[in-house]
Amino acid sequence: MLKQRHWFIGLLLLTFAVHADVTSVTATVDKNPVMLDEAITLTVTAEGDAEREAFDSSVLLSDFVVGRTSVSSQTSIINFDTRRTTTWSTTLFPRKVGTFTIPAFTIEGQKSSPVEVRVIPVQQGDNAPARDYYVSTEVNNDSVYLQQQLRYTVKLYLSSQIERGSLQAPELENAQIQQLGDDKQYTELVNGRRYQVVERNFAVLPQQSGTFTIRGPVFSGEVIAPNTNQRFGFFNRTQTINRVGPDVQVEVKPIPAEVDYHWLPSDFVQLDEEWQSDTFTVGEPVTRTLTLTAVGVVEEQLPEIEQIYPPDFKLYPDQANSASAEKDNRLIVQRTESVAMIPTKAGSYIIPEVRVPWFNVSTGKTEYAKLPSRTVNVIAASGQSTPAATPPPMQPAAPQPATETEQAPAQPTTAETAQNEWDNLHTIMLALWLLTLIGWLFTYVQLKKRGPRNFSPVQTETAQPTTSANQLQQIVRQGDIRKIQPALNQWLSQFSAAKRWQIEQQIKPEVDAMMAAGYATQPGNWEPSALLNKLKNLPGQQDAAGTGLSPLYPAS
Repeated sequence: MLKQRHWFIGLLLLTFAVHADVTSVTATVDKNPVMLDEAITLTVTAEGDAEREAFDSSVLLSDFVVGRTSVSSQTSIINFDTRRTTTWSTTLFPRKVGTFTIPAFTIEGQKSSPVEVRVIPVQQGDNAPARDYYVSTEVNNDSVYLQQQLRYTVKLYLSSQIERGSLQAPELENAQIQQLGDDKQYTELVNGRRYQVVERNFAVLPQQSGTFTIRGPVFSGEVIAPNTNQRFGFFNRTQTINRVGPDVQVEVKPIPAEVDYHWLPSDFVQLDEEWQSDTFTVGEPVTRTLTLTAVGVVEEQLPEIEQIYPPDFKLYPDQANSASAEKDNRLIVQRTESVAMIPTKAGSYIIPEVRVPWFNVSTGKTEYAKLPSRTVNVIAASGQSTPAATPPPMQPAAPQPATETEQAPAQPTTAETAQNEWDNLHTIMLALWLLTLIGWLFTYVQLKKRGPRNFSPVQTETAQPTTSANQLQQIVRQGDIRKIQPALNQWLSQFSAAKRWQIEQQIKPEVDAMMAAGYATQPGNWEPSALLNKLKNLPGQQDAAGTGLSPLYPAS
């Protein structure tokens, strides 16, 4: 008995292992004729044990949009007679109206019969039969310029409740397409029938000029089957529907020949500015922020904002930022540029006008987003004075002839008046000389206290606070940028113009890093050791002991 059972099981397994060749292939469609916006389901069935990859749908691409293909296999055994079938199901969307032939398919040597499909236009108007589900498409403008935003609206009309579904985006070669906002849902009455409408908007920005066709989006979903109350457990009986929106043809105009600037097509562009302060002081930073706003473009289309500043302003620009938003189904983008400017000299300066050219798509003309020029007055920093020209030597007043009516017996003669003025002048000059001598002696004593150093008198100039090399190094070690900048300016002011320029060029990378860390929109960390080492190792600036910078005026 046990041997018979083993023989039966072996025979059964052998029956399953027998390879059944494909004996026939059939192809059918679920509807014919079909409307242009509807989908048909092509079913290809192979009798026998066929490979799952044997079906190739690429031959259909010329006349149809080919959707997803599913494959299933089935095996049945009746009286030891094994029957195998492999079935492929593909969703097809017609590309245009007409009669089309689905060609024969060859699977493992067996061919199916060709299938002829008739595609009819979508029936519209008051006399058209009511439709349960369909998709409509429209654009706000069928003629646009290159990279101009085109608003594309899709509406899905549903006569019954939808269980699940997906709506693809429209397709256009060489274009940027993105959804605008969230879906809108509302009801609409069409030809006396009420529909649940799902509306979705897209921004389409063509990247190539010419005449193009926007392929309609495809909707695939499941709805509750009409006229049935049957349920499977806790689930309603559903049916699959596929609809495609009608294609839309648009004309994309090229950039006009007269445009020689960065191409920015829009119907609204605005340039704004914001100043951190209205007061300008030598050595103190002031941040200026410019914001460029445009409608109907993407962030990548916004140009850099060209800015020009006086040569006596040091500039530390921050990294530009951009952002986008949506309003009323339109894209709104902004580019923000910030620059910290530090005046190096007192005086009155003109900051030139800022202009950004753009193309107005409504008028077809070039326009400019502008900021007017601005005059700023830079004042000297506290503790510093603006260098002034040496006043000319005083000259004695020339004697003025007097008339008889102007003379009085009690007044001194002209000679006596001149003599008194010279006496007063001598007294003042003597006092100034004494004060200068006292100041020189005081300075000499202070230098002696610091240690033996070479000393030579310097030329007499207007007294200004200065910073020694050692003091500057001490301030740099503390790492306070707001103290380092004025101290560095005071130290550099002691050199000749040529020497100062040479030193500034050598320490410029370290100073730029310091200013960027201290005055950028998002300040960063800065290590003062780099600037300190550069100051110590300036060529020709080491003293004999190698401990620091040499005296400002070395002895000859």
